[in-house]
Order: sequence, then structure tokens, then C-alpha cells
Amino acid sequence: MLSDEELLRYSRQILLRQVDIEGQLRLKCSRVLLVGLGGLGSPVALYLAAAGVGELHLADFDRVDLTNLQRQIIHDSASVGLHKIDSAIARLERLNPQVKLVAHRAAMDADSLGAAVAAVDLVIDCTDNFAVREAVNAACVAACRPLVSGAAIRLEGQLSVFDPRVDSSPCYHCLYGHGSEAELTCSEAGVLGPLVGLVGSLQALEALKLLAGFGEPLVGRLLLVDALSTRFRELKVRRDPACAVCGHRDG
Repeated sequence: MLSDEELLRYSRQILLRQVDIEGQLRLKCSRVLLVGLGGLGSPVALYLAAAGVGELHLADFDRVDLTNLQRQIIHDSASVGLHKIDSAIARLERLNPQVKLVAHRAAMDADSLGAAVAAVDLVIDCTDNFAVREAVNAACVAACRPLVSGAAIRLEGQLSVFDPRVDSSPCYHCLYGHGSEAELTCSEAGVLGPLVGLVGSLQALEALKLLAGFGEPLVGRLLLVDALSTRFRELKVRRDPACAVCGHRDG
């Protein structure tokens, strides 16, 4: 059940017929693994905590650097030098103390990542490392957990949802294979702060839709964002039946 305080705190989204009390209860009972607490992970963590997602499992192993503050809005000047996970937890606890926060402080191998993914209902990839993205995707396919994936670099962003519970859904590897330009990092190519905020906010939106059970998730579709011209483009993405990661689902 929702307490009187929760009914008041979440009243504006409960008013939406697509959410209502039932959807809010689903959010309260949900567990989400968020990988990366940088430019994308900042708005994702803030919006999911504000929306009342019951448990946020946070994974990040870096420290806050002064160059992060231009876009990583969950951190502030007082956070420089701290572990990002500690900085983020302090901010999220102030925002919504009702949300349970679970910290993953150590780098995860295949086994620990698999266990972390299996312990939640949904995974959100907010990293800028291709190898990590591939590992997270493989763990999501193995555990049959939906994955919300976003990326932003320079003045371009992209977003998609990979859901192994849906037979026709591709996985991350179906789309990107063994590499892409996404292997560049923001420190190498640059990025505009509001762009990662936009993509991260869209990731949070997709996550809430999946968790509360409303709307049309971005499964089988890749959303491309051109910040320079403020244009959005959508591409259809098909599942590769010969994919080395998810192809076994046919057999």
C-alpha cells in the first residue's frame, strides 16, 4: 500500500490515468540497476528516485573530477574527489529518503555482474565504455532483463530499449556488433551538458514506462538525437537471428 505521504509526494503522476495507484505501486515494488553515475546516469538516478522507484542499485567506480561538473548534475563542487557513488547516494537520500539505495562499489566480473542483473527488474546502461556495454547486454540477455541503453557524444545522442522478454527484440550486440564510434569518450570528443541531460531523461522515461506498464517502449527502434539542429530521427532495428549473444533464444 501507499502511505499518505507517498500519495502526496507522487500525486502529480498518480493523477495520470496511465500511472494511477496501480502504476505507482509497481514503481514502489521495482528494483533497477543503474550502471554509470555520470552525465547520463545523473538525470536517470534523480528522476527515478523522485518518481518513487523502490530500489536503485547503483554501480560506478570513478571519483568526481572538476571536469565532470559541466554535465554530471547529481554531483557538485563539494563532491570533487569523492567516489561518484558516495556523492550520488548523498544527493538521492536528500531527494527521496524512501528509496532504498544499494551500492556496487567494486568492479564486477561476469559472475558478479550476472548476479547484480538477476537481482533487479530492469537495467539502465549509462556508461561510455563499449566493453562494459557488451558485458551488461550479455548479462541482461542471460537473465532475461530489459535494458535501457543511451549514449551521447559531441552533439549527437541515441537511445533504445532491448527487451529479451519480447521475441522480436534485438539486443545491443545485434545493433552494434563488435564496436562503433561510441567507443570514443567525452574526454576525447567533447559533449554538451544539456544533450546528456536530454538522453538521460529519455532513458528515465523509458524505464518508468516499462516498470509501471504503460505506453510504447522503444523496443526495436533506435532514436537518434541531433542537438545541433534539434531534430529527432527514428530507425527500425531488427533482431539478428545469428547474433552471438541473443541468437540462442531461437534454439
